[in-house]
Amino acid sequence: MSKKRVLSGIRATGRLHLGNYFGAVKGMLSLQKDPRYETFYMVADLHTLTTPCDPKTLKKEVREVVLDYLAVGLDPERSTIFVQSQVPEHLELAYLFSTAISLARMQHLPTYKEKVKQYPQHSTVALLYYPVLMAADILAYKAEAVPVGIDQEPHLEIAREIARKMNSLYGLNFPEPKRYITKGEYIPSLTGQGKMSKSVEGSYINLTDSLETIKKKLAKIPTDLGKGRKIPQTGGVAALLTLVGLFEGETKRKDYEDKYLKEGVQYSDLKRRLAETIDRELNPIREKRKDFEKKPALVEKILKEGANRARKVARQTVRETKEAMGL
Repeated sequence: MSKKRVLSGIRATGRLHLGNYFGAVKGMLSLQKDPRYETFYMVADLHTLTTPCDPKTLKKEVREVVLDYLAVGLDPERSTIFVQSQVPEHLELAYLFSTAISLARMQHLPTYKEKVKQYPQHSTVALLYYPVLMAADILAYKAEAVPVGIDQEPHLEIAREIARKMNSLYGLNFPEPKRYITKGEYIPSLTGQGKMSKSVEGSYINLTDSLETIKKKLAKIPTDLGKGRKIPQTGGVAALLTLVGLFEGETKRKDYEDKYLKEGVQYSDLKRRLAETIDRELNPIREKRKDFEKKPALVEKILKEGANRARKVARQTVRETKEAMGL
């Protein structure tokens, strides 16, 4: 039986944080271990261009994500690891796909509207085009599973619509990709508002942060008196309890919730214990990353070989699509 394919990627906007780790990377690692799947994992540098970025630092940001990928355990012997822009077939396929989706459909996407509000001076065609390119990223490999956070679901729906339309119009056989769901797919911001995001300073903990840095960041999370009639569902306290559940287990989270409703919680103790637990999980990642930082030639070799493998697959998909469309 042939293996099912997986595609996922993270934008090159800095080192990975806990939101990336639980929302995407955990799923990427799980699928890498599953012999039923063939996994393709990219750094989405082309998608990075849809919001303001510094061309002088973009290559460095790409390398930071690659190092984090390797540090968390993505294995070039088991997964194809590459940089999106090094596989130009994605762009060619995206243009072909753009003929199958309307402008109105793209303009009504809630994610597009949110980004326009966030970057009112950077409302570009590339930003509008983001989900079409994402569909090409996925369908270039005819991937069926996509380990990404819940915020990407509207974009996956566009990919499914494009797959259906291309299959209907041209007799192609694109699958309708589904999101691979992981525990902790939505990690709240340390600010108590929204999700953990690299674009919001003070909202995240990087995988490379030291124990001292983690302690400082947790110390800034807004809290209440530590006692109440209802467990907070939003805000800083909810963020803390979410992290406790992920790193210390649901039993420990329940203990804190019981204390919150009874004698009260000492947040200084909670934050100290949580920081130490997070540090223990991240320490092996930090150490492995340091090892790869000393081997730039090896990292370059991994990316070159990954791009070659990815292009071989994507090239065949583009060829099939162009022939079906009469090109």
